Amino acid sequence: MDRTPLPLGRPRAERADAARNREQLLAVAREMVAELGADKVTMDGLAEGAGLGKGTVYRRFGTRAGIFHALLDDDEHAFQREVLAGPPPLGPGASPLARLAAYGRARIAFLTAHITIVRSALDHQRAVPAEGGSAFTQAHIRMLLGQAGTGVADLDSLTVQLTSALEGPFMIFLALPGAGAGPGPSADADAAFERRARPLGDSWQTLVDRVCRGA
Repeated sequence: MDRTPLPLGRPRAERADAARNREQLLAVAREMVAELGADKVTMDGLAEGAGLGKGTVYRRFGTRAGIFHALLDDDEHAFQREVLAGPPPLGPGASPLARLAAYGRARIAFLTAHITIVRSALDHQRAVPAEGGSAFTQAHIRMLLGQAGTGVADLDSLTVQLTSALEGPFMIFLALPGAGAGPGPSADADAAFERRARPLGDSWQTLVDRVCRGA
């Protein structure tokens, strides 16, 4: 069974009422993103939509970007659970190389679907968002490479390269001028990026096949 630790976690259990408020706020935030777009989500609007006081929202998220950090964190946990305990080939039960290929495809799909949320969660003091799921990606790839018996002497360096190949294109996109400022690129730009991202799954499969050819 996979025992790769989840890099994201809540340090202590929440009170029941705080947990209910959190789930309610996240559900309303998701509805607002779907109906209005991420750029229309505000702290005050979220408080009104959830029927909670503004102080509750500010204590929970701190800033507007904190709303999107929480959404991303929640979805990242769900994604990682699928990797650790879901059905194969993404989850346990398939060969290491099959899992590695499936992970890349699934991760690309996840990152593509969350581009708008990640952009809205940007810390504007940084060129790219703070590390989130990339630590999990690196640990998971390293584990699978070790299990696959690739014959590569320096698996740690190979892991870094493969992690960069998987996560890097999305980080570069987010760092482009305008991508982290204001409401971000238009819906047309997001759709164009998604079209460009689709072939990355096939490219990842090719990369894994060639790197691990001797396994």
